[in-house]
Amino acid sequence: MDEPRAGGPGGARVLVVEDSTPIRVAIETAMVDAGHSVLARPDGARLEHDLREFRPDAVLLDVMLPGSDGFALLEIVRRRSDAGILMVTARDAVADRLHGLTEGADDYVSKPFEMAELVARVTAVLRRRGRVASTILVDDLVIDPEAASVRRGGTPISLTATEFRVLVFLAGRRGRVVTKTQILTAVWGYEHYDPNLVEVNISTLRRKLEAHGPRLLHTERGLGYRLDSADTAGGEPG
Repeated sequence: MDEPRAGGPGGARVLVVEDSTPIRVAIETAMVDAGHSVLARPDGARLEHDLREFRPDAVLLDVMLPGSDGFALLEIVRRRSDAGILMVTARDAVADRLHGLTEGADDYVSKPFEMAELVARVTAVLRRRGRVASTILVDDLVIDPEAASVRRGGTPISLTATEFRVLVFLAGRRGRVVTKTQILTAVWGYEHYDPNLVEVNISTLRRKLEAHGPRLLHTERGLGYRLDSADTAGGEPG
């Protein structure tokens, strides 16, 4: 079996079946960045083997695939696994969505989509199935992605929707450095956005977090940013 790409500790196992190489690679990267271990395939030829050996917690199925289409693969997953299933496709007709959902899919995402939305939908499916923790803890910082709430030392912290998405992305890679490009791609969906978007949101996010305790959001000069315990700071103070 091809080796899956590993994510962070506590992440889920995600199987991606998508025939478009650019889309498959983008999904794989986004899921790994979110802390999950990922096995990506261009078709369903090895699906039963992967279900048995990789034992995914969630399966992303493209509908338009060479060989067996996503609906046929959906039936196999439902027979062989209790994984959450998300259908990913350019076919957004109501009949297609209803077909996927009535046959056992947990969610249905139409192309084009923002990668941050896809990651959020996968996370929601995993939580409903009890495959990931409902909250993320970093010292005294408590992040609840499902409730879209943040508390530090028991005090609620008010964040904008964008600041919250940035924080959840960083929390999913706790202890690891993430670049501006990774944050742009995950939160805004495109690599060519102005990097100042990241700097502005990091600055305001850091200020709000530090109003209630020591620094958790660290800058690694020339590399990016890292969310980690206050006593592990190794980057510059800016």
